[in-house]
Amino acid sequence: MDFTFTEEQQAAVEAAKAVFGPVAPDSVPSPALTPGAVADDFDRALWSKLADADLLSLLLAPEHGGAGLDAIALCLVLRESAKALARVPLLEHTATAVAVQTYGSAQLKEQILPRAARGELVLTAASAGRTGHDPAQLAVSARSDTATGTDTWILDGTQTGVVWAHNADHIAVPAHTPQGRTVIAVVPHPHEGLTLAEQISTTGERLGELHLDSVRLDPHQIIETDEACDRLHQLLTTGTCALALGLGERVLQMTGDYTSKREQFGYPVATFQAVAVQAADRYIDLRAMEATLWQAAWRISTQAGGALPAAGDIAVAKIWASEGVRRVVQTAQHLHGGFGADTDYPLHRYHAWAKQLELSLGPAAAHEETLGDLLAAHPLG
Repeated sequence: MDFTFTEEQQAAVEAAKAVFGPVAPDSVPSPALTPGAVADDFDRALWSKLADADLLSLLLAPEHGGAGLDAIALCLVLRESAKALARVPLLEHTATAVAVQTYGSAQLKEQILPRAARGELVLTAASAGRTGHDPAQLAVSARSDTATGTDTWILDGTQTGVVWAHNADHIAVPAHTPQGRTVIAVVPHPHEGLTLAEQISTTGERLGELHLDSVRLDPHQIIETDEACDRLHQLLTTGTCALALGLGERVLQMTGDYTSKREQFGYPVATFQAVAVQAADRYIDLRAMEATLWQAAWRISTQAGGALPAAGDIAVAKIWASEGVRRVVQTAQHLHGGFGADTDYPLHRYHAWAKQLELSLGPAAAHEETLGDLLAAHPLG
């Protein structure tokens, strides 16, 4: 395998390090210290810096003010953002913008993409469905308003756990039609018939339970291409795996720094075999997370063929990411001792973020079942 990144991808990493490097994890609001939501909004100052560095438009074409890069570049930037616990909707914003660029109408592109590239519009996506376990498109129905003889679309349903919903200007909502097709509705926020109930994530961030009650949209706000929803979900999922990798790498680095300084019986605890073996196991987890992430990102970037559909590579990446990020933070807490739970030390923040990522990805057993179904449908050899 060749994991060499292009000059453009490496430049994106350097730009990301310049933006996220000064962010102190201690400055990130702690869910352990803040009752209710940790904040009403995301980090707007950091958002502006991302816009100034052209990191909000990485995957957009030059005609929309973007760099025309791919999912690998986005995952590289997301990995850096997770190391700093960056409170910005970079993944959801970019994935929604790519869906609009690839499948949206000319009017929708003109309305959204230039301003999204500059960070003036904030985009997010509803991807958890009604319960967090069912396909997102099954939670919302979309139908044409044939009674009035217009092309208006009407949406009804509920989506749970919509990230940054309270602060977004447009929300991409997967929905199903009476004919069994899947569409994506790009719903402005606020909008008549759209209401949000507050939910609180494990990280203490505000999520939105999205309720749509006869929400009416014009045809140009509906993306009707059949594959659009799958492609949106693939990018969101792969990006979440990148966040898990970045967070895990930072936590293991923190653990190495701590255990090399913490002495017991006159020696750094990092020199003890039991400590070294546990750290080595977590390093192996991270390298497996990394290899499977780049394979998944490469598949969705290039649409290259393979023995299995791209969904198989994404399932493998999700298995390693959801299990790996949990094991890394658990081991880190163990090797830090009581210091890991000290709210004056940032590890507890990383622990909360890791749990939220694990919950977002879902249990490894479910992804193993998906992989098994794909193997049954596409026998190898």
